[in-house]
Amino acid sequence: MDITAIITSLLTLLAGIGVFLVACQMMSSNLEAASSEKLKKLFSKASDNKLLGVGIGALGTAAIQSSGATTVMTIGFVNAGIISLAQAATIIYGANIGTTITAQIVALGMFGGNSVSTSVIFSAFAGLGAFLSIFAKKNSAKTLGGILAGFGLLFVGLELMSSSMDSFAALDGVKTFLAGIRNPLILVALGALFTAIIQSSSVMTSIALAMVVSGLIGIDQGIFLTMGSNIGSCVVAVIAGVTSGTNAKRTALIHLLFNCSGVILFLLAALFLGWFDISYGGVFEKMFPSAPQTQLAMFHTFFNVVTVAVMLPLTRALVSLVKRMIPDKPVSHDAEFSLRYVDENMLRTPPVAVSQVKREILRMGDIALQNLDRSLEMATQQDFSRLPLFKRAEQELNFINRELIGFVVRLMGKTGLGEKDRSYLSGTYRSIRDLERIGDYAENIVEYATALSDSGQRFSDDARYEISQLKELLHRLYKLCMDAYQNEDLASLEKANEIEEQIDDFTKTMEEGHIKRMEMGICTPSVGAQYLELSSNAERMADHMINVAKTIRSL
Repeated sequence: MDITAIITSLLTLLAGIGVFLVACQMMSSNLEAASSEKLKKLFSKASDNKLLGVGIGALGTAAIQSSGATTVMTIGFVNAGIISLAQAATIIYGANIGTTITAQIVALGMFGGNSVSTSVIFSAFAGLGAFLSIFAKKNSAKTLGGILAGFGLLFVGLELMSSSMDSFAALDGVKTFLAGIRNPLILVALGALFTAIIQSSSVMTSIALAMVVSGLIGIDQGIFLTMGSNIGSCVVAVIAGVTSGTNAKRTALIHLLFNCSGVILFLLAALFLGWFDISYGGVFEKMFPSAPQTQLAMFHTFFNVVTVAVMLPLTRALVSLVKRMIPDKPVSHDAEFSLRYVDENMLRTPPVAVSQVKREILRMGDIALQNLDRSLEMATQQDFSRLPLFKRAEQELNFINRELIGFVVRLMGKTGLGEKDRSYLSGTYRSIRDLERIGDYAENIVEYATALSDSGQRFSDDARYEISQLKELLHRLYKLCMDAYQNEDLASLEKANEIEEQIDDFTKTMEEGHIKRMEMGICTPSVGAQYLELSSNAERMADHMINVAKTIRSL
């Protein structure tokens, strides 16, 4: 056995794997950037309809060419409470179907014969994409160039892996060793182990395709290696789940149990068919003669589609099982605050993470508005029973302000974001700060209310009535601002500007009314000072609300 030839083949295989992985990442990130808006809309349609969930998972994975990214994103959604475990399960089912597209593309690139192979033709896209990425001026053209370059490099890596397999096939010792590995369980275990190490079932499937085409292994051996890759692909989800909440861990377990169930089902079926001298390889060889690459790719698709068809009706039972295996933890009321709609797992899918950042900011706005209401209630009614809720909400606002800005900073550093998404994110820093400032001004109002209470004084009936009118205007402004911000609605922004001007005018009216009441002896100077500070703080709150809405002008 030629040691030099073996080392050369191993190094070539390693190079091929490296290029293939880089190509997958390049394609995935640029496809995400190109389809970011459609991708966000797709995952927002998740419902209790099982077939719809499968479709979302399949289309989403086909769009970004990464079942791992889809699964991790789904775990993030479950962890944030956006979708249920049952919905997550069906999306994961679909992701397994969507990931078979890669194997079909790779198989297509292995045709050629005596003519120019499709692999060489497709590899040329790497050069075309590189030129487009470097010389194009528009971001959309650069993104397209990244997609084409990734697609081409996919086949450059495949060519290197195929070359290494051809070299191995020429070594009798290697062929004899591999020919001796016929046990399906060992082959499944090898496929799972290798996939877990490189964290890419697409690479494992592509290597299996190359080995089958070169004659290094038989079609049945390739089939069992591919089945094992489905189990190994769960390592990404398991890693993501372990570092997240209870439901995220359950989602990762659903993924693992689903893939293991499919493998067990097909292993049992293979044992049964073996009694009649029938094998999967034999069946697919008859269906697609003289095309081993198509045989394996088609089995891969068949395997995942059948597994989904079997497991889909059992989804409820599977969810119940994982809930028993991973029970709920006792709820602690003293638990630390957390971001509800985003977590670190979502950084794997930046376009979807952008839409979740917006949801977190809207949630932050709601908390700030609730504290505004509580502060005005304490000021007008001298009822401090909700003060603990106010303080906790203020702490939560500070937490969200700190953590969400950190998340946005990390998100801005990711590839796969479109120009509009980056423009939106650049404005979120100020929006988050604006909403946090609303909470600060509400805290000021509580201090004024406390000072009044300590002095045994109250606002007059006229003052309380004016504050109730001011509160109504602030609520109208808040609703219009959030509508404008959430839906990028310029009409709502224009209406919000009108309300904001009304608030400016109304606070001046409040000041004039206060002076008259002082002249009439209805208000004391100390109470009047608190009243003027309250109206001034309310006006500043309105300014911060309108600032959030104005960020849509830059999109």
